[in-house]
Amino acid sequence: MTGVRFLHIADLHLDSPFKGLTSIPQNKLQDIRESTFKAFTNIINYAKASKPDFILIVGDIYDGENRSLRAQHLFQKGMEELSSVGIPVFICYGNHDHLSGNWVRFQLPDNVDVFGEEVDTKTLEVEGNKVHISGFSYKERHIRDAMHVHYPIANGLDFHIGMLHGSIEGNEEHDVYAPFRQADLISKGYDYWALGHIHKRQILSDDPPIVYPGNTQSRHRNEKGLKGFYEVSLTKGQANLQFIHSSAFIYDEVAVSCDGIIHANELIARIEVTLRDYIESNGSAIVDVMLTDITEDTEELLQSSTNEEWLQIIQESILGEENFIVVQKLRIQMPKEIWSESSAIVQSIEQWNNADWKYALKELYQHPKGSRYLETISSEFVKETINEVEQLLSNVLAKRSE
Repeated sequence: MTGVRFLHIADLHLDSPFKGLTSIPQNKLQDIRESTFKAFTNIINYAKASKPDFILIVGDIYDGENRSLRAQHLFQKGMEELSSVGIPVFICYGNHDHLSGNWVRFQLPDNVDVFGEEVDTKTLEVEGNKVHISGFSYKERHIRDAMHVHYPIANGLDFHIGMLHGSIEGNEEHDVYAPFRQADLISKGYDYWALGHIHKRQILSDDPPIVYPGNTQSRHRNEKGLKGFYEVSLTKGQANLQFIHSSAFIYDEVAVSCDGIIHANELIARIEVTLRDYIESNGSAIVDVMLTDITEDTEELLQSSTNEEWLQIIQESILGEENFIVVQKLRIQMPKEIWSESSAIVQSIEQWNNADWKYALKELYQHPKGSRYLETISSEFVKETINEVEQLLSNVLAKRSE
């Protein structure tokens, strides 16, 4: 039996609003807001060039249940381009673009097969191989039922692929929809499970492959790193997965060592070189610059101007690049010894006895007016005070790291 080759795509979130766009130059805002569309265009262009046997899009094509007219028009045009080169597409809608939404209807071309609200299986033939693809679309936003129970068992002869927009039962990082356990999916005997909903790229199982490709475009700073989709070459008992980068830009954190830095021009030059190297390797990005190896000299240097001034100078120094990079935050990685000193302070206080507490607070408790409002130095008072000291130190260090 020969193999099949397909693209596994999920979570396009076309026309998604972007969150936390602070310190972004005005001339870059439009590029950022257009990035989900650009990522989709990149996918279509890749598919036309590579000509897979078929494409799977596993939910959340659109960002909202009331799909924007522009997003639908772009998607429909993309499907027509795939139709012109004979590529079948199988899609299911997820919790963001469920079937109960209210939108202007577009008729998709004949190469597109859309799953309905009930689990269904669609079959196509690829070079003599029968491929059965099972899936469903969300009827409404919240699907709490374990939909995998409705997927048929594979016959063991043909290729069987499951499309499922959902999450692992008990997942605490995301809203849990269409919950499943890995064992539930493995028990179906499928050759591949194409998942969607979780925006972090991850392979839950190798045999059979149970795969989240992640979303195709980062939309905020919590979605860091390269985004895209998988190109899958599948034979019986073996799968080869190649990740394809599709995003117009990425969110990330870039570390810059301040070792040996004394003067401002040295620091700016080092940041500039690091960012240019980053652009060359990764393309456009919105980044936080994390300054490491901080000495007293560099900390004094950084405190001589405001964070906003440093950001402006850094941004101006990297203008004119073909691929843009926006520095959204300048952060300082505090030396380990400072964190150690903080812990040592707390540990020292924890060893105080009642006499130590009375000595430390004697001026406060001897105040003629204020003392009447103070609690007795009890074990509960000591515990609460130590907690407040820990929180205060943590807040101070975190603020210095921003």
